[in-house]
Amino acid sequence: MLSRTADNLYWIARYMERAETAARLLEVGARIALLPTAVGYRSDWDSLLRASGNATGYAAKYGVPDQKAIESWLFFDRDNPNSVAACLTAARENGRIVRTALTTQVWDALNTAFQEMRQITARRDKAELSRLTDWVMKQAAMVRGAIDGTILRNDGFNFLNIGYYLERGDATARLMDVKYYVLLPRADYIGTGLDNDQWLMLLRALGAHRAFHWAYGGEVTSAKIAHFLILNPQSPRSLITCVAGLNNHLTRLAKAYGRETPAQAASAHLLAGLEGLSTDHIFDEGLHEFLTRFISESAALGAVIHDAYLSGDM
Repeated sequence: MLSRTADNLYWIARYMERAETAARLLEVGARIALLPTAVGYRSDWDSLLRASGNATGYAAKYGVPDQKAIESWLFFDRDNPNSVAACLTAARENGRIVRTALTTQVWDALNTAFQEMRQITARRDKAELSRLTDWVMKQAAMVRGAIDGTILRNDGFNFLNIGYYLERGDATARLMDVKYYVLLPRADYIGTGLDNDQWLMLLRALGAHRAFHWAYGGEVTSAKIAHFLILNPQSPRSLITCVAGLNNHLTRLAKAYGRETPAQAASAHLLAGLEGLSTDHIFDEGLHEFLTRFISESAALGAVIHDAYLSGDM
């Protein structure tokens, strides 16, 4: 497969997952607004900007944080390359370029999301935030389902999944960081009802509330949720699940091409680091510090994958 085709497939998946992440950030914001305020912690929408990594771009265009402006920045604004609208457009454009590498079902799902996004943008003043976020998650699920159900298990399928898993791991880490570092910065709130409410809010925004209770039951604690979203291989959005999936598809590529690259070694190293951890180790390091390190290591792995597979003919 030509590297430019692999790159397009990889970015289709990353942009679709990134659009879903922007929607989930907005879902977190909507749930934050329903929580009672308390002296000593912040429940403002600025936390979402910081987690998304786009605070500088927002400030340059809008200035001080404002709920309506942030909603627009994360959903509609094409000046934000990580907004829902920008990501769906980019995913569809990458799909158009490699149209012959996609099944009809995958292309239809991508194109439908793009066309409906244009209609939503035209009547944006009438759109309710909860319906918008639900719509994005449904469109993302349609594209992912079409890929899983119709694409051959070949190198193209591997590049799509590498994009998905890399982006999803980054998203889970960022969404956890919204909760632990930004929303609840004071240690004396940890373990309180406010702390537990915020953890539950995060689980619901990730669509993981019921799965968490199936896995653990009983009282909600920060240790349980950290284990579920970081170290539990049964959790579909956990960091270890994402890195294991990434490692699996990189291993499949190595077998398909008959050679390994630095990407396989880097992925295996990241997975081994997670497999050797416990929640005690994570909290000893500091959850924010651990998540920041994971995001950095994930980005570095993405750069290695690009150099190995996406920057020249394979």
